[in-house]
Amino acid sequence: MTAPALADPPGPQEWHDIGVVCPFDMALDHELWRWMPQGVNLIFTRTPYYDQAVGLGMAEEISDHGEIQDAVRSLVAIRPAVVTYACTSGSFVHGVAGARNLSKAMLSAGAPAAVTTSEGLLMALDALGVTRVAVATPYLAELTDRLTSFLEQGGKSVVSHEGLGLDRDIWKVPYAVTCELIRQADRPDAEAIFVSCTNLPTYDLIAHMERELGKPVITANQVTAWSALRLMGREAVGPEQALFQTTES
Repeated sequence: MTAPALADPPGPQEWHDIGVVCPFDMALDHELWRWMPQGVNLIFTRTPYYDQAVGLGMAEEISDHGEIQDAVRSLVAIRPAVVTYACTSGSFVHGVAGARNLSKAMLSAGAPAAVTTSEGLLMALDALGVTRVAVATPYLAELTDRLTSFLEQGGKSVVSHEGLGLDRDIWKVPYAVTCELIRQADRPDAEAIFVSCTNLPTYDLIAHMERELGKPVITANQVTAWSALRLMGREAVGPEQALFQTTES
């Protein structure tokens, strides 16, 4: 007796892709995924390896337009809806003009739409109506100072800044250390706290610290995901995170 024919499985599901260019030492691909809504796929590629510690010199190396454009070209075959450069220091190191020029370089390499983490930061602060911000970083002082300069160029007042002084293994920092860093950076006149570095884990502490401090806490990977999705016309998944409660998100 012949078995009845079974219907072929439906699908595959239609996915909309975000191309992610990140530095060679990025260890938190899994964290960016946590903000993705159903039907959005992340395609990662990395810039070339540099044998040096995390600092100003490395930030300048990983902001090389030619290397980032090569990475974009490796992504365009899958026709992503948007390409993001997921690196804070590599996109703020040359100021606001430098961040914008990086996006222009990605567009010239074939990205249909492009944004950098640092541009996403300014977009997020604008969406929240924030002009006075406290800054918490894992960086050496030289990089923290450069971030402060970037924000001031972007029309934001940095009311305080604190750093951990790390030049390696940033992805290993425990949440408890980062939470205490945020507390140290906060000031009464800060309308929000920005936690820098796409290699610093933050997803699970955002809502926790917002409840404690009573103000938005925004982070590098959060604004990277949010800004890329915004260019796609999609909303990020971030339960109870203040950035996703804005009417503009």
